[in-house]
Amino acid sequence: MRELEELCRRFRGHEPGLMGARHRYAVLCPLVEKPDGAHLLFEVRAAGLRQGGEVCFPGGRAEPGENPVDCALRETVEELAIPASSVTVLGTPDFICNQRGFLLYPVLGLVSQEGLEAMRPSPAEVAEVFTVPFAFFQTTEPEVYTYDLIPQSPEGFPYEELGIARDYPWSRGRVEVPVWRYEGHVIWGMTARIVRELIK
Repeated sequence: MRELEELCRRFRGHEPGLMGARHRYAVLCPLVEKPDGAHLLFEVRAAGLRQGGEVCFPGGRAEPGENPVDCALRETVEELAIPASSVTVLGTPDFICNQRGFLLYPVLGLVSQEGLEAMRPSPAEVAEVFTVPFAFFQTTEPEVYTYDLIPQSPEGFPYEELGIARDYPWSRGRVEVPVWRYEGHVIWGMTARIVRELIK
C-alpha cells in the first residue's frame, strides 16, 4: 500500500527527536586551565543583541544537518575567534527542552592556551569575556527561583464533545531558575541550569 511505503521510507533509519521541536541550538561550555584550577569561560552579550547584557556561553542555532558539537565549535569561532582545533571536546551533557519548543545542547570542551591567546571577541556579538573558577560553583549554592507554567484552554474548546469537564485537570509545569553572582556578573537561566548540571 502506498501509505505504508511512504511511512517506511520516512522512518527507516530515522533518528528520534523531540516531537514538535522547532529549532536546535548548541553552546560550548569552555573550560580553561589556570593556576588555581579549571575555570568556565563566559560571554556577556553585546548590547545591540536580543537579551543584550546577559551572561551566556558561546553558541547559537544549528544549521540544517549540523550536529551539536559542530554547531558549538562553529559559533565559538564566529563569536570569539577561538579555533575549533584548539578545543578538546570532553563530552555532551544532557540537553534542555525549552517550553517555547527548542532544544539546547551543551558541549563541554577544554580550550588550550593557544586558543585563549587567539581569542578575539566579536564586538557585534560579545561585550565582555570573563572566567569563573569551577570550584566556585561547586562550593557556592545558587539562589533558586521558580515560576509556574499554567495551562489556559482556548476559547471554544470542545469539552462536551470530548466528554470531559470544564475543570479538566490540565498538566501544569514548573521551571527552576538558578542564579549565581560572581564579581559583578549574574549567571542565571539556562546558562546557570547547564552549570548546575555540570557540577552535579
